Amino acid sequence: MEKPTEPASIPAADRDTRTSPPPNPPWRPRDLGARSVAAVAAVGTVAAGLVVRTGADGAFAKYAGSALYTVLLCALVAFCAPRARPVVVALAALGLSWAVEFAQLTGVPAELSAHSTAARLVLGSTFNAPDLFWYAVGAVAAWAVHAGVRRRA
Repeated sequence: MEKPTEPASIPAADRDTRTSPPPNPPWRPRDLGARSVAAVAAVGTVAAGLVVRTGADGAFAKYAGSALYTVLLCALVAFCAPRARPVVVALAALGLSWAVEFAQLTGVPAELSAHSTAARLVLGSTFNAPDLFWYAVGAVAAWAVHAGVRRRA
């Protein structure tokens, strides 16, 4: 007696008995929750920036604003990439902050800021080396909060 070797002769060999997971949708419910948290964080950061801008002055207001600028960028990066690890989000935001600050050495942001309040708020106008440090402070603070929130989820 011969052993069957052809797949057709083995019962149920012609169909896949494994269950495959459904295809991943472009969004997941978890992503919507992460995006909601990031959106709330962005609005809260803007509110904190406005409070600092109206309620404080001097060096504190300037450097708190610099740190909050990077915190806002962290929230926006987290909104755009909800599955990104907190350290990646913080480093991306820090890199963007530093890129904007170094771009101020070219004079282009100053020219744009002279014609637009939005450009002045987003791009600034003059290079200030201490801002680089305060951007890093903002990135570390945002990373710590983001990592803590993800651990709880």
